[in-house]
Amino acid sequence: MHVPDGFIDAPVSIAAGVAAAGAVAISLRGARRELDERTAPLAGLVAAFIFAVQMLNFPVAAGTSGHLLGGALAAILVGPYTGVLCVSVVLLMQGVLFADGGLTALGVNVMNMAVVTVVVAYAVFRGLVKLLPGSRRSVTVAAFAGALLSVPGAAVMFTLFYALGGTTDVSLTKVFGAMVGVHVLIGIGEAAITAATVGAVIAVRPDLVHGARGLSAPLKLRVGGELVDAPAATPAAAPAVLAARSTKPVWITGLVAALALAGFVSYYASSSPDGLEKVAADKGIDQKVTEHAAADSPLADYSVKDVSDARVSGGLAGVIGVGATVVVGTGIFWTVRRRRASDLTAASTAVPVA
Repeated sequence: MHVPDGFIDAPVSIAAGVAAAGAVAISLRGARRELDERTAPLAGLVAAFIFAVQMLNFPVAAGTSGHLLGGALAAILVGPYTGVLCVSVVLLMQGVLFADGGLTALGVNVMNMAVVTVVVAYAVFRGLVKLLPGSRRSVTVAAFAGALLSVPGAAVMFTLFYALGGTTDVSLTKVFGAMVGVHVLIGIGEAAITAATVGAVIAVRPDLVHGARGLSAPLKLRVGGELVDAPAATPAAAPAVLAARSTKPVWITGLVAALALAGFVSYYASSSPDGLEKVAADKGIDQKVTEHAAADSPLADYSVKDVSDARVSGGLAGVIGVGATVVVGTGIFWTVRRRRASDLTAASTAVPVA
């Protein structure tokens, strides 16, 4: 779904960039309400994890692959506003460092892969959570459905951009049918990854999942070498108990997983073109694609320049990408969090005017 330079003309790309900038600005304000001392560093980790999993293309049809978009996963784990920022950070790192996704098409990609996926996924997720019983399984089921629909939603958005500013003369009906058809299949993989990840986090720390607020995992005590449920905390004591639980184990586990996926597992990912690349080649909408401005980057195409071994080169690039994403993402989210803290402090110390 990474749109390269040349697919969409300059006026529409500029308009998409303005819309994307507005969406990011709104998300920066909204994220202040979602982030706190525990979730700010976790949001950076979510961005890094999405970067890593996006390197794992999986086959979906003959000669076609797909990969996680991540909007649904980010929105459910850390909130919709923060989710838009997470995916936007990933897209920025990919475009600047790895020549993946055009720089002039960055606004198009943010709208397709960050904004639309989050809006569609979170709307479906919240609607189902309200309808289903209040359980962890319901959250996982709702996450699956939201992720499933978010991917063809992004394909529809790309088709709209193509209708407005496509640089080739290809039937809009053909583009729409091909894009939605293949991305419905990719959506199944997206849904499976999202549900599995959300379910795994809920199993150990439901208090850290934005979409599962209200659920709580029973505390465990080791008695005679066995884990048993601890006595339920009183409602007044519950917030203090949750706040006292460290997020460090979750953060370390998530970072190690992201590094392993990007640095090792990515070597075994499918080499087939992804959904957009396949449709573009089959339908001829890639005739005017232009070379990426960062094509000579030392990390272009997810490989380290001058490292001849493909396994080592790709693994190093993946590790560097995860590291850069978690640093940049965490820095942004901590800044947003501190801005909120400053606003709250200013509001609490303001002297009312008589």
